[in-house]
Amino acid sequence: MTNKPSIAAIKAQLANVSAPTDPLLLEYANDERKGVQQALAQWHRRHQALKALELKREEMWLYETEFIAKNYAYIAGVDEVGRGPLAGPVVAAAVILPQNTKLTGIDDSKKLSYDKKQAMYKAIKAEAIAIGVGIIDEKTIDAVNIYEATKLAMSDALAQLDPQPDAVLIDAMPLKYENAQILSIIKGDQKSLSIAAASIIAKVIRDEMMTEYAKTYPGYDFEHNFGYGTAKHLAGLEAQGACPIHRRSFSPVKNVL
Repeated sequence: MTNKPSIAAIKAQLANVSAPTDPLLLEYANDERKGVQQALAQWHRRHQALKALELKREEMWLYETEFIAKNYAYIAGVDEVGRGPLAGPVVAAAVILPQNTKLTGIDDSKKLSYDKKQAMYKAIKAEAIAIGVGIIDEKTIDAVNIYEATKLAMSDALAQLDPQPDAVLIDAMPLKYENAQILSIIKGDQKSLSIAAASIIAKVIRDEMMTEYAKTYPGYDFEHNFGYGTAKHLAGLEAQGACPIHRRSFSPVKNVL
């Protein structure tokens, strides 16, 4: 009687199987051992999850595909983070992904866990053709208003791209940019892979900045709220007053000045 491979050995083999038509899957389907059947079920779950991620990527690549079909070479996605906080900068990112990108798991940064954002941040940086980041501080926000400051951040991010884009997908913001076709998309960070990638880059960078600010300006819980008006932030504002990175033009801050 031929000795059957161990369950551990079968799991190791299945780790290298990528297609549901692989003969190994058919062979082990007849293995009655419970551990083997559990390993096969786990493989099928992973495969289904991967296919779902690939389908999501295809759905979020439709706007880019339209520009690719028109022979646009470099398509940038642009998004911002930090329009609503009471403190800190507004940060925008611009990302050009390769036209044959295989990245999966990218989504609106607000939907991703901390660990997932960190992992996707690294994956995007590793694959992107170009990344630009624009940071506009609280003083400029107070001087020109948050809407104009957001446009400045986006323009700065785009200006840093090398190569420069010939098409730009932007999340719900009218923006002019020389020598590029602009398409503004409502809820673009949920519909465009490039915009979602930009939202992740901007979010991770801004969160790290606010975490560092928390060391310089303790008492506002910046390391957790990142400048947004949470109960702990408002309590700190009431107890300590405004710190140098608070936005003086925002009402809750104005009230304590």
